[in-house]
Amino acid sequence: MHAYVPGKSKGSDGRALIKLSANENPLGSSAAALSALTQGHDALGAAPYPDPDSTALREAIGTLHGLNPAQIVCGTGSDELLNLIAQGYAGVGDEIIHVRYGFAVYDIATRRIGATPVVVADSDYATDVDAILAAVTDKTRVVFVANPNNPTGTLTASEDIRRLHAGLRGDIVLVLDQAYAEYLDPAEAATAFVLAGEADNVLVTRTFSKIYGLAAERIGWAFGADALIATLNKIRGPFNVTTKGQKAAIAALHDQDFVTKSRAMNAAGLAQFTADMAALSNHGVRVVPSAANFALVLFEGQVSAETVYHALMDGGYITRHLPNQGLAHGVRITIGTPEQMAEVTAIIRACVEGAA
Repeated sequence: MHAYVPGKSKGSDGRALIKLSANENPLGSSAAALSALTQGHDALGAAPYPDPDSTALREAIGTLHGLNPAQIVCGTGSDELLNLIAQGYAGVGDEIIHVRYGFAVYDIATRRIGATPVVVADSDYATDVDAILAAVTDKTRVVFVANPNNPTGTLTASEDIRRLHAGLRGDIVLVLDQAYAEYLDPAEAATAFVLAGEADNVLVTRTFSKIYGLAAERIGWAFGADALIATLNKIRGPFNVTTKGQKAAIAALHDQDFVTKSRAMNAAGLAQFTADMAALSNHGVRVVPSAANFALVLFEGQVSAETVYHALMDGGYITRHLPNQGLAHGVRITIGTPEQMAEVTAIIRACVEGAA
């Protein structure tokens, strides 16, 4: 079992770098959310515990997405909820399935409760539904699917998610991890809620850490059938979301203009960066098609991903090299501002063309 390795924010020499390693929103947080964070506490200060059930936050989430607040649970980021799902539904002798190039927390969540991780092959870096179904045994208890997937950015179509669910036993919990859902077309993103509303064994997890720009406050949530939510409520930490965090998340939900602006800027930046990298394809550069706010760039020519990673660091940017996830030939790059992405592109171009 290996500890989770967060995205770096400094170079090996201690320099503060522009951070494109953790898929944070380059626009920061909405003004409304920041205002809620700085308003302070009431006359009792920080002495009272926060609302243990995040009642107002769950109601705000339910209103925005048309969901029953009673079927929502909040957590310390979606990471807490992913760990709780493994804890609530698997143990020693059980198996949990995830894809080869999946979120690192899945393996950690599985091993920490003594279950066995079953890692299935991908289909050109995308989730392979048939491979998952073929890996199911009588010991399978949970299937984790990030959609869009991290670190590849790939999106599994809603009809394939339904086909996956239809092929699973009713006692297997299908987890649709939607940390990057707000970067999708809203109608596409909502299909997971429809499935979770119909089924007794589907949980959808989301976070305020990405498009909402509240990663520092650690706020996540999950939606699913009453029995699933009841299980998570039994074992989650009490008072797990801070008072300020709850208030900031509510304010962020009410500022959908910020979300729309962030989505549009990311779409334009991702399209431009993908096109710029495609122009370097004759140098062995390839971008995995992404539906998130990052791009996994593969270096399959004369220049290695590690060389590019260090060149970007020398140029003032920290990105994510992923040899520990079997992607030694890839660098995951968060889509930053247009100016930042132009500089990143120039550094990569100089690196690969200089080696030609």
